[in-house]
Amino acid sequence: MKYLSLKLSLLAVMLLTVSCGMQSIPTALNQVDADWAEVQNQYKRRADLVPNLVEVVKGYASHEKETLTGVVEARAKATQVNFTADQLTEENMKKFQQAQGGLSSALSRLMVTVEKYPDLKANQNFLDLQAQLEGTENRITVARNRYIEAIKNFNNLVSVPPTSWYNGIFLKHAKKPQFQVDNIQEAQNAPAVKF
Repeated sequence: MKYLSLKLSLLAVMLLTVSCGMQSIPTALNQVDADWAEVQNQYKRRADLVPNLVEVVKGYASHEKETLTGVVEARAKATQVNFTADQLTEENMKKFQQAQGGLSSALSRLMVTVEKYPDLKANQNFLDLQAQLEGTENRITVARNRYIEAIKNFNNLVSVPPTSWYNGIFLKHAKKPQFQVDNIQEAQNAPAVKF
């Protein structure tokens, strides 16, 4: 009888230790899915603003056709690259980041073009769109930061014992990829501001 109660106690402790990932891993995975959806939502919001911005700029800078076409094409590419959280692999994450980076680059070129047109910079429609775009970029940053944190938490659960034991035995989830900076040298160097 004494050995039976000792074995049951030991079994109960082992079950508690091993099953500690039973709820935490699926919960963390749900958070990753939700945060990824928010990242996509903010990128979609930016993509939805681009045609309006291009139309306003087009009225003032019609001869800047190459820049405007570049923005429209980059937006089209960015909206075509879409993945669910389940499809996020290192390769798919790179494709997504390249597409969004292309749109960011095209928008930067558009803003440089805008500097040439003082009347455009004073146009209320343009100012409103520019403020919305700046707000959206901030929302993208916040959404990406939340996603990064959710991925860190999930990856810890699936790779750090004791929850990783449960994952290894029952769930078999792999670590999820993080956002990465494509050109680290470019990101580390602050842009030069000249007046």
